[in-house]
This record gives sequence, C-alpha cells and structure tokens, in this order.
Amino acid sequence: MLLYYASMKRRVIFDFLKEKSNRPMGRILVLTGARQTGKTTVAKHCFADHTYLSIEDPVQRAVYLKLNAAQWKNIYPKAVLDEIQKEPALIESIKSVYDQFPEPRYILLGSSQFLLMEKVKESLAGRCLINELYPLILPELMTKDMNDAIEPSFFVRYTKNEAERETILPFLSMDAQFADKRNAYDFYLQYGGYPALTNEMTEEERWEWLAQYVKTFLERDIRDLASFRDLDSFIKLQRYLANTTANQANFASMAKETGVSIPTVQRYVRYMELSYQTVYLPAWFSNPLKRLVKSPKIHFLDTGVLRAILQKRGILSGNEYESAIIAEIYKQIKTFRLPFTCYHLRTHDGKEIDLLLEAPDYMIAIEIKMTEHVNQTDVRHFRDLQSILNKPLKQCFVLSNDDQTHYFDNNIIVIHAAAFLC
Repeated sequence: MLLYYASMKRRVIFDFLKEKSNRPMGRILVLTGARQTGKTTVAKHCFADHTYLSIEDPVQRAVYLKLNAAQWKNIYPKAVLDEIQKEPALIESIKSVYDQFPEPRYILLGSSQFLLMEKVKESLAGRCLINELYPLILPELMTKDMNDAIEPSFFVRYTKNEAERETILPFLSMDAQFADKRNAYDFYLQYGGYPALTNEMTEEERWEWLAQYVKTFLERDIRDLASFRDLDSFIKLQRYLANTTANQANFASMAKETGVSIPTVQRYVRYMELSYQTVYLPAWFSNPLKRLVKSPKIHFLDTGVLRAILQKRGILSGNEYESAIIAEIYKQIKTFRLPFTCYHLRTHDGKEIDLLLEAPDYMIAIEIKMTEHVNQTDVRHFRDLQSILNKPLKQCFVLSNDDQTHYFDNNIIVIHAAAFLC
C-alpha cells in the first residue's frame, strides 16, 4: 500500500498571488478551479489579513447583498469571498466598491468556471486578474509542508532554458531524490493529485474519498452548471469518456451510447472541460498540404477521479497512463504559465504523436509509453515529423517507465516520466 502522509503542500501559486496582489491590477483576484483543489486553503494562507466570507451560507448571503459600496469598504475592506458563483449579484457589489474606492482588495473563489467566468467577464473586465488552481502537480506533491521549496521539474526548467538535455542522468535511480520522486510518481498514478488525499488515510479511505468526489461533482457542480433534471445521459457520457480516455473523440458514437443528440453530447463534453474534469486536446492540422486527422482527443485531468468513475484499482491501462502523463504536463504548463498550446497529431497513414507542444517559435513532440523497455519501434513516429510541421522541432521525448535514458539520433530522447516531470 502506498503511504504518503503529509501536511498542507506548498503550491506554486502562493508566490504568484502574493506578488500580483501588490500590483494595481491585483485589487481583485479571481481564483477558480475544480472543487477540492485547495482554493480556500490557498486564499487563507496567502491572505491571512483578509476576512473570510462563505457565500454558500444562504443567511449570510442575504446580508451581504444588502451592503452598499461604502459599507463594504468600511466593514470588509479586505475579504475572501468563497463560492462567489452562488450569488453572482455580489460581483456587481465588488465592482461598485472597486470603482468608488482605491483601498479595498478582494479575492473571489469559485469552483464553477462557467457560472463564475461569465459574470466576471461581464462585470469585472479590466478590473481583475484571473487565476486557475489545478490538482497538485508532481513538484508540489513532493513538498513536505507549506514552507518547503518547490523545485521545478526538468520539463519546466528545460522549456525555460534553465536546464540542458545533457543534465539528464543516465538512470533515474542515480538521482539523489530518486526515492521521493518515485514515491510521488507512484502515488500520483494510483490516486491522482487532489490535496486531501495526501493527508493520513488508509487506502480504502482514499478510494472512498474519490468515489464521494465523483458523486458530489454530479450532484452539485453539474446540476449548478447545467440545471439538469435528469443526470442519466450525462452519467453515461462521463463513463463513456472514462472508458475511452486518450482516444479520438467520436461524437456520433457518444450520442448513440448516451441516447442524446450530437449537439447535446458536444455540450456535455464542454461541461466536462469547463468543470476541470477533462482536457480537450485538439488535433494539429495547420499544414494544409498534409492529410491529417482533425478529431480531438479527450483526456481525464485526474487519474484518481478517472479510476473512481471506472471503479477500477490496480495497474493502469496504456490509455489511462497516457492520460495521466498528458494531464500532468498540461497542469505544469498552466501552473508555471508556459507559452505552449497543446495538440495531438495523427496522419491518415497512421503516424501519431501523443502530445505536440507549440510555442511561438518552435515545437516539442512527446510520445508516451508505459513500457519499462523502450526500443527503436517506439520512436518510429518521430521520423520525418519535421516535414509535416511549420515550425522548427526543438526536441522529441519519449516518456516511459524505462529507468535508463536513451538517445535515438540527435533529436530523440527517451527519459523516465518521473525524471521528466518530478
């Protein structure tokens, strides 16, 4: 059984929020993300001098709605408003305070991106900074407490030109932090990255927590988001996506499986993305001269949630592993604000790249293999890839469970996924 007992982990966003809050545009900070990603804990830690207000309490909510701008300034000059999407009218109150007085500062938290962001963009455009909080990334998972320093992964350092390919060790097991990296990596593949799961729990308690999370997501977040009367078709779609994670999206098959129209399926898929449950990975097809598949792929954002939906324990399938690694890369890109757009690539003759990262002036190609022994066959899709792309291909990586680092040609590196992402 994996053991990963810890207190609150340090988050990359701590320093970012504190720095932004001192800027003119930082008078209103919006923090959104899936339920249970730690938004409230982050806000309380970073802004201990702010009054915490829970908008979920209907009695208090009614009181807050009666306050005018001057009263907000005098009673709550600095406040954290949690679950603000429960009462979008309060966003108008905060806007009024902002426009009339220069001193007040507010942190707005919400777990429904759609409901929150619609009102924020309508009312607070140009007045706030929007931030997203995801489940723990591996460098955060490795920290011991809030005061522990976060060491960015090789992936982050490489893309920031702070690490060279020559610094990769020949074997992951040579790393001085090998035990910590493997522990975090194995934990992530088993349970995902939700912070609550790093507290002292038995294995059974973690699975119970994940099952309850899925239930709460359906009963609260999705009902709030879509005002569904009947969740049956949505639940069918959720399970379909879990069973087909990392596959190309086939909306006709989804519609047949769920018994609803293709437009409804597309709306459901969008809800899954907006509620931070999935990553919608479009196909790259910017080269009109090449015959490229245009269907997107859909990956679950958290492997623990995926396994809870499937009611599955034990070893991941190849597709589940691919989704886990792509989700981690996606979260690190978002967390460290790296200048990448994410795609997959597939040609009609079968060449496929699991993840294509496009920067303004170059690309990085990534293949994901669960194997412990990578060979020449596993890198074949990188051959002649540059001829398809319209930007320089900076580097190709194969991420796997192979402890040994391999170099195939000058531009292809095989590296253990933990060495790349921890």
